[in-house]
Amino acid sequence: MDVRLDTKRLLLRQPRPDDALRIARLLNNFAVSGKLSRVPYPYKLSDAEWWLGTWRADKPPGETGFIIDLPGEGLIGHCGFHPDEQGVVIGYWLGEPFWNRGFMSEAAAAAIDWYFGATGVAALDSGVFAFNKASLAVQKKLGFTEISTSKRHCLARQEDLRHIETRLTRARWDEQRHGAAARETT
Repeated sequence: MDVRLDTKRLLLRQPRPDDALRIARLLNNFAVSGKLSRVPYPYKLSDAEWWLGTWRADKPPGETGFIIDLPGEGLIGHCGFHPDEQGVVIGYWLGEPFWNRGFMSEAAAAAIDWYFGATGVAALDSGVFAFNKASLAVQKKLGFTEISTSKRHCLARQEDLRHIETRLTRARWDEQRHGAAARETT
């Protein structure tokens, strides 16, 4: 789906071939790729070009991804949906220079809101490696709850690691969003 989302500080847009160099630069950092299950390290320009070659505008919501653009800076990360052993999951990454500023919470919230609006699903899953406390904090802030643990392979680390599976129900998302809107008007 060719979708564009605007947040208070960010633009979420579909990936383009000219994003390859910036993606390769940001993901060729073990501090980033070492926290993701499906990203190799080192991460090369050819990896970014291959990944971008898999994107099409006609993909369903469960296979839609968004480049996270910070106006004046450009591409700073990615947030998107993909099929996984849990079903459709949301995954994301942010370049290290942009950590600890609330960008991922803002981007993921917009993507989740869009996803629940575009689908009839009752829940959305995700997960993090157990050592990735920052990503787990983002998920908890968004309303995800821990549902189980497993072992998952980390391509960059070339090992199986403890993984925490999480879930966000549509009911909890709606409650958070409507509750926040009600608090803002009072």
